[in-house]
Amino acid sequence: MKIGFIGLGMMGSGMASNLQKAGHDLVVHDLTRQAASKHLNAGATWADSPRAVAEACDIVFTSLPTPADVQRAGTGENGLIEGFRKGCAWFDLSTNAVDVVRSLHAIFAEKGIEVLDAPVSGGPKGANSGRLAIWVGGDKAVFDTYFAVLSAMGDQAVYIGPIGAGSIAKLVHNASSAAVNVVLSEVFTMGIKAGVEPLALFEAVRQGASGRNRMFDRLADHFLTGSYDPADFALRLLHKDVSLACQLGRDVQVPMRLTNMALMELTEAMNRGWGARDSRVGSLLQQERAGIPPIAVAPDKIKAVLASDAK
Repeated sequence: MKIGFIGLGMMGSGMASNLQKAGHDLVVHDLTRQAASKHLNAGATWADSPRAVAEACDIVFTSLPTPADVQRAGTGENGLIEGFRKGCAWFDLSTNAVDVVRSLHAIFAEKGIEVLDAPVSGGPKGANSGRLAIWVGGDKAVFDTYFAVLSAMGDQAVYIGPIGAGSIAKLVHNASSAAVNVVLSEVFTMGIKAGVEPLALFEAVRQGASGRNRMFDRLADHFLTGSYDPADFALRLLHKDVSLACQLGRDVQVPMRLTNMALMELTEAMNRGWGARDSRVGSLLQQERAGIPPIAVAPDKIKAVLASDAK
């Protein structure tokens, strides 16, 4: 298949190379021809603009730094919209703004062109190795049509839902990772300053309950089911533990902003009379603030997702 690829940076370069390794002919574009040298040497064709890429291909991928870059590639001068024919498809692999991808989807739909948001996760190593998650939002039939092409770039290409759903999933992933990194920095700094050698601390905690679980799998037991009784670990006990950790931070003069915010959340949940319920019952407070109905996913559906890892 002849495929267009725009944006051959740290992520795009590896994904484009994997498409070539899978036998696809590429038409490529970037700000400089030099950025495409590896792909041109492997047989790709150079195009001088996004429009020229679209004119040569029925499917185009973009991997660009910012929403503004994606908009320029799509609807700017000599953009994709000027070159696509009816029935073509554009997958944006960038981490994009939800309103931008939905707007582009509507604009291109008027011309009979499908736009799908398909942000990726795995970093440059994953882009090079093909161990990459691709979260796709848009028309399910178009996703199914090009699933084999997506699978040439990543081993976890998954349809999430309507346009924008892929971008929402990516933002959830990256924002949570950023927050967790800050908290880890806080508590490890506290532990080290309190007297534990860094490697010994790392070796110890990675074998604890949280260390042995995949980060997002912790949502399965209580948050997704909406069931907080009986408790695996009571709220009152976690409140005590986090109180002690914050006290230790004060004793050794280590700022712990997010950890103290977590303690405030636990305290609010305690004041609801939830001390004997599972420690994650405080999640109900955030659902109230968000104005969404209580989350209640059927346990068998959650088990099916977890079981899919073994396939």
